[in-house]
Amino acid sequence: MTKGRKTLAALALGAGITAAGAAQAAEAKVLLLVTSAAPQVQGMAMVLGNAMQQQGSSVNVLLCDKAGDLAINGYSSAPLKPNNVTPEQLMDKLQQGGGKVSVCALYLPNSEYTQADLREQVDVATPANMAAMMTAEDVRVFSF
Repeated sequence: MTKGRKTLAALALGAGITAAGAAQAAEAKVLLLVTSAAPQVQGMAMVLGNAMQQQGSSVNVLLCDKAGDLAINGYSSAPLKPNNVTPEQLMDKLQQGGGKVSVCALYLPNSEYTQADLREQVDVATPANMAAMMTAEDVRVFSF
């Protein structure tokens, strides 16, 4: 067990969580499918993604349909209360923590945008890669 895992396990045991549960949380993989055009839904997806990441999960986000607009350079939505941050700012924080963000393969061909319009570190997902991630036993999938 590495020093980081020992520390995590010790903290978890102090909180009443088993060492196995702490290790599982630290190794969890999450895929967030975000399709909603509603800013509160987009924002909550990013808030939860950041919280999962802070708890040790590896987080991937797939943006489809109107949620794909979050990945466009210059796109800005209204800040959400109570912290006055936009879904894009929350997504940026997720990426800074190591989260991966992609737009679905259908987003660009069905929008006015090209790959050159995407924010830095946003990829275009391939159906094969996403299908593999969605069906992997060690990945939890959440849809927003």
